[in-house]
This record gives sequence, C-alpha cells and structure tokens, in this order.
Amino acid sequence: MSRTTAADGSEKRAILMALVATPEQIARVARGHSDAVLHRPPASGAWSARDIVAHLRACAEVWGRSIDRMIAEDHPTIRYVSPRGWIKRTDYLSQSFSESLRALTGVRSGLIDTLRGLDAAGWSRPATFTGTTLGREATVFSYAKRIAEHEVQHLGQLQRTLEP
Repeated sequence: MSRTTAADGSEKRAILMALVATPEQIARVARGHSDAVLHRPPASGAWSARDIVAHLRACAEVWGRSIDRMIAEDHPTIRYVSPRGWIKRTDYLSQSFSESLRALTGVRSGLIDTLRGLDAAGWSRPATFTGTTLGREATVFSYAKRIAEHEVQHLGQLQRTLEP
C-alpha cells in the first residue's frame, strides 16, 4: 500500500469518526439544559441550540442526498441546494431540539452505513454542481469531508451558545 493510499484511508476513517461523533457530541453538550435554554437564542439575532441542530439536520439531509446521487449515478450534474434556503421550506425551526437531534441521528446513521460500504472507487465518485457555484466539481470524499468540517464549526458555536 502506498503512502497516498494509507493517508487516504486514514482521512476516510477520520471523517467517519467525526461524522459518527457529531450527534453524540451534540447530546453531550446539551445534556442537563432545559428546553427553554435549548430554544432560547443567547442574543438577539443569534441562533439558539435548537436552530443550530435544525441547521445541521438540514445540511445532513441536503448534502447526504447529493452523496446518494453521486453513488447512484455516473458523474451527475446536481443543482446545488442551499440548506439555509431549503430549511425555510420545512418546519425544522419550530420543532424541538430533541426532535431535530433524533432526525439528525437517523439521517447520520444512514450516511455512515453508506460510506462504510464504499471502496476507494466509491469514495472517488464525482459530480458537477451547478447553481451558486457553476461547474464546481466534488466527490463523495470531498462532500463527506465538507460535512464533517462544517459540523466542527457548529459544534463550537453550540458550546458557546450554551455556556453560562
């Protein structure tokens, strides 16, 4: 096995570990907080913990569907869907923190099962995204990495939101 392949394998494992850990970390950070605290923004215009988890849920669903298409179709052209725009067409922001976390956990479980079943060629399956960024190329790997990195940022935001 070449160094590149080994590094790719370790990166994939790291991404999978991060994706598995996100719902657990959210639950840990929120543990002991009342619904009132989880649903209250820390400042005017700021996101509440519920808003953050609803956003992560929307991202997981929208971006997860893109990954599913990359796997199912040969180099699809996918119109980029903004999770921020898409969430406005749902009732996620009015659902409870626990409802959104349960839904995120379920969606995440499906993504993990999908990604764990991929070989190297599966992780490399490409798509072209149009819409906000015309002609942007992505792979299953780059999208999964994007989800994991995005969630790390929001986990920090969640911690700050719930700090006393």
